[in-house]
Amino acid sequence: MKATYFKHQLQLKRPSGTSRGVLTYKDTWFIQLEDNKQRGIGECGMFKGLSSDDRPDFETKLAWTCKNIHLGLEALLTELIAFPSIQFGLEMAFLSITRKNKFELFPSNFTKGKDSIPINGLIWMGNLAFMKQQINAKLAAGFSCIKLKIGAIDFDKELDLIKSIRSEFAADTIEIRVDANGAFKPNQALEKLKRLSDYNLHSIEQPIPQGHIHEMAQLCSETPLPIALDEELIGVFSVTNKQLLLQTINPHYIILKPTLVGGFKGSQEWIDAAKSNKIDWWVTSALESNIGLNAIAQWTYTLKNPLPQGLGTGALFTNNVQSPLMVDSGQLLYDLKTMWNLKF
Repeated sequence: MKATYFKHQLQLKRPSGTSRGVLTYKDTWFIQLEDNKQRGIGECGMFKGLSSDDRPDFETKLAWTCKNIHLGLEALLTELIAFPSIQFGLEMAFLSITRKNKFELFPSNFTKGKDSIPINGLIWMGNLAFMKQQINAKLAAGFSCIKLKIGAIDFDKELDLIKSIRSEFAADTIEIRVDANGAFKPNQALEKLKRLSDYNLHSIEQPIPQGHIHEMAQLCSETPLPIALDEELIGVFSVTNKQLLLQTINPHYIILKPTLVGGFKGSQEWIDAAKSNKIDWWVTSALESNIGLNAIAQWTYTLKNPLPQGLGTGALFTNNVQSPLMVDSGQLLYDLKTMWNLKF
């Protein structure tokens, strides 16, 4: 078997804001496998500034992986424990090379175009007018669950925005999730959560920065608003440490980004740990191209989680891979009339 990799820079249609800054592009890497006439592809979507494998030797490790592809998937996954995005790319590629259709990794009613996945509509940070414009567009497009990134503009203005949504749409009509990306200071977070809870929100993701484990545990025990861990899961590799983290913090939800937590295998370990601690979860993409999003969506469908998933990121880029993935009325669908077109 031969393995090669190449890099691609995905260009965002417009600058997109988070509490960590404004994104204009997203680098990603692809692993291609070839064995006789069979070919497979996987995406290693390392996220600069966020991934635990954002380190100077990332591309060196990717080259080493391709050189040592003969070791096989299981041995490589063990060797690459500190490189979750490469693990995920390999899982994809090894599945892809065994399939008649290299993009149909988990055949199901989803890939047959017979069923769909409920997703949330993502609202990026920006000025008030821009955020209102996004919200109106998502509501007009038929979403019943929206996710607002908060923490970058004035908190009172963000509350006013949420209040304006609630003045028009009750909680049983529109579900609102908010994502602070760790923007709140630990000593101010509880008061902000109390104010947010006035508006019947579903949950808040990562209210305080990653690594404040005991502060997060106390916050989860006192909060009037359900808390979901997101960045907190990054860099926690062993099953034992995953169990320990969830038992210590005891969140209401965890958010699984396969690119950031070790692909299908790493995500399943988190799901198992969450279930054993009576913690719910959902899956979110992390600005992968449609190749990575396709793998995440197909796998997520097999899990049969009824909550809206965070998989609506495919339309954010100007130079994405053309794929059958499409969004309609708050659902992610597989449109069999659209063919894959990998131009780069």
